[in-house]
Amino acid sequence: MKPITLKDIALELNISVTTASKALQGRSDVSNATREAVIKLAEKLNYVPNSVAVNLRTRQTKTIGVIIPTIVHQFFSKVIDGIIEEAEKQGYFVITLQSNENFEFEKKQLQLLMQKRVDGILISLSNQTQQCKHLNEILQKNIPIVIFDKINKLVNCSKVSIDDQMAAYNSVSYLIKKGYKRIAHFRGSLMPQNSIDRFLGYKKALIDHGIEFDSSLVYLCDNNDDFNDGYINAQKLLKDQNNVDAIFAITDLIAVGILKCFNENGVKIPEDIAVFGFSDWFMSSVVTPTLSSVVQPGFEMGRKSTEILIEEIKNLNTNTPYAFQNIVLPTSLVIREST
Repeated sequence: MKPITLKDIALELNISVTTASKALQGRSDVSNATREAVIKLAEKLNYVPNSVAVNLRTRQTKTIGVIIPTIVHQFFSKVIDGIIEEAEKQGYFVITLQSNENFEFEKKQLQLLMQKRVDGILISLSNQTQQCKHLNEILQKNIPIVIFDKINKLVNCSKVSIDDQMAAYNSVSYLIKKGYKRIAHFRGSLMPQNSIDRFLGYKKALIDHGIEFDSSLVYLCDNNDDFNDGYINAQKLLKDQNNVDAIFAITDLIAVGILKCFNENGVKIPEDIAVFGFSDWFMSSVVTPTLSSVVQPGFEMGRKSTEILIEEIKNLNTNTPYAFQNIVLPTSLVIREST
């Protein structure tokens, strides 16, 4: 059976296709009687709008694209929840892709979203992303982009993040106030801005509290979310015998790798060494001992990023000027058994 079209509805009611379309859109320049007649007939005939035709007419797909570095990170699952809730509320569909922390793949994913003619893009940059020519090229085509979490300060677009440096500073300051002096940092890759900022926050907290920074206490975890990085570096730390009494880890997954290594080697936590994580994953409250961490507002980050992106899309469609926003969401510390 041939699908019912807007033309079929218009012919049966002896009105124009334009009037039928306006009635279904709830436009005020159509009488209530006509609007009710069109809606009633559309429901009776099970009329389904042709999305392709609507897109061509409005020059919108009502779709936004999302690129995250990895899908397994609980933080990003919360971000996606926030994105989908806000997008659905405003009548937008969401295409979600992941870059696998790979710069070349990130570029390919962006091109795929462009081919899908999305109205705007949300992206958290991969650990390998240093230069952002690929993002600037899209922005020059008047496709709005909002960068969240892992950002690049040099890209001229809206951004939603946390103050990673301050969150790290507060975590390490808490450890110092608890009496810990030899505090190691299991830092992330050298390139991502959030990895840099968390390291700087760690270093500043030491210096501000009169503790000399010791580079030998900084352990590099190339993959910020690799459990094995935490485990292997914890083994190195034990072999180094450098009298470390606390560790600030860049993520909870790194911290859990540390906990496993220490538990296997009879290191008591926090009596021998305290451990502080970052992001407050669900597992942080169920591991033994439970893990102190930074509470990162993933859901709100996703929701706010989407709200800004859709606002920019609407402004573009109506030629309304707008200014890029730089939103910094608050964090807090949750203290558990590991400290």
